[in-house]
Amino acid sequence: MTNKEIARRFSDLANIMELHNENPFKIRSYANAYITLRKLDTVLAEMPRVDMNAVKGIGNSIGDKIQELLQTGDMQIFRKYADVTPAGVVDMLSIKGFGPKKIQAVWKELGIETVGELLYACNENRLIELHGFGQKTQEDVRKNAEYYLRSRHKIHWAVADEMATATEKYLKEKLPTAKIERAGELRRLMPTLERLDFLIALDNENNLAQVFDNEHLTLIDSKENSYLAQHEEGFAVQIFTCLPDEFGSKLFKYSGSRPFLEAFLKNTEGVDFKNIGDEKTLFEKAKLPFIAPELRENGDILTLAAANKLPNLITIGDIKGVIHTHTTYSDGLQSVEEMAKAAQHLGYQYIGITDHSKAAFYANGLKEDRILAQWEEIDRLNGQFFNFKILKGIECDILNDGAMDYTDEILRGFDFVIASVHTNLKMNEEKATARLIKAVENQYVTILGHPTGRLLLSREGYPIDHEKVIDACAANAVSIELNAHPWRLDVDWTWIPRARERGVLISVNPDAHSTAGIKDIRYGIMAARKGGLDAEGCLNTRDVEGFLQKK
Repeated sequence: MTNKEIARRFSDLANIMELHNENPFKIRSYANAYITLRKLDTVLAEMPRVDMNAVKGIGNSIGDKIQELLQTGDMQIFRKYADVTPAGVVDMLSIKGFGPKKIQAVWKELGIETVGELLYACNENRLIELHGFGQKTQEDVRKNAEYYLRSRHKIHWAVADEMATATEKYLKEKLPTAKIERAGELRRLMPTLERLDFLIALDNENNLAQVFDNEHLTLIDSKENSYLAQHEEGFAVQIFTCLPDEFGSKLFKYSGSRPFLEAFLKNTEGVDFKNIGDEKTLFEKAKLPFIAPELRENGDILTLAAANKLPNLITIGDIKGVIHTHTTYSDGLQSVEEMAKAAQHLGYQYIGITDHSKAAFYANGLKEDRILAQWEEIDRLNGQFFNFKILKGIECDILNDGAMDYTDEILRGFDFVIASVHTNLKMNEEKATARLIKAVENQYVTILGHPTGRLLLSREGYPIDHEKVIDACAANAVSIELNAHPWRLDVDWTWIPRARERGVLISVNPDAHSTAGIKDIRYGIMAARKGGLDAEGCLNTRDVEGFLQKK
């Protein structure tokens, strides 16, 4: 264990003790030990104990803990606090600029226990209501938390897309005549992924050496036609190379999942797919229609392709209405008017305003009198718009027993209702399933919001019997939300085919808490396409009259 590693452990100890409001003098001594040890030239692991104790700022107590670290790799006193602190809260201590006092506030006052929940709270503007926070602080926390997640093993597709775009630009600058395409999970639009894959067609593979400049990309390992590198932000980048006349063959190989490729080769046994320059030509040779990369997860799609029954995948241009948006009435950043104008500017025909219901006190949920005030404002604004409509909606909490947060008399007044779970998330499958089914059986519920409550890479979500919930939605003409926020993408794309088999519509909703959040619809479209959704199976591809018909 190096001096810097030992020093870091004392910094961690000081921070976690401050998180629990421990003795400030002890906290200061451990913080000072961090400063002392990281500057020490002599290797602690090689120092005699008497010399170690003689160093100013160490002494017997710190020296004992150093010895414990060197012998066991841990400190009992740190474990004492770590054992009573959620692991995700401990992770937050590693976020730059996010100190113990602020972590304590979001943990104790907002119940946030993971980095993913923290990011989502930033998205919903929850932090700005806390003492000591503001808009700028919240934005700094968001950026630093995103960076923290990037440095771990997996990232969300939205983050990967940004990194991949910058990497593509860099590669094209270095290799202006090369053909470069995304591959692997990145090209298949997987919601989370482990690395960025690229295929590069080169006449001379020696030209690739200039790419690994140890600033943007650092070469880690290489094999024949394969190079593993580390991105400047710490993420893995896999580069495959080939000759230009085999680009189509290699792009197909490096894009499909293993189950898909195995099924494809089994079905086309004996056909030579080598040295094909264009991927579409490969499908023609296989006597199949082109299968979009996002559908290449398993062999089942080949049956549809062979029968010429591939779905005409939904596009963002098919979406006519922006559903699930929050305003300054609850925890959004912009007013009803600002959200409506932003949606209209983006070319949409209508917007559904769905602020939180009263049980969401942490999000300034609407009590009945404020609902009436919002309705009056929407009526006034609708009189000012031409060829655009603001719908009166609500994201109504599903209470612990499955009841809705408002009476039927109140719910009746909305144009539509999204029913969502936000509290008491620690449920078993039976409890969670029953809770959701009771909610969708309410005659005024239009859409079941983010069905599992998951936050990708942070919170699995409560377990539900998807089959039963989908069947209940089918029986009650309730649509299911595909929450388009890239940290949610809930319902999971794998359940879309089952929903469509039962006639259940999917509503692709941004869950926007700002005008910028409306654009998250594109991530929902990405996931919807993976699930084989077409425009007909989506609720908000309908015009406003069709949307309000619900069925």
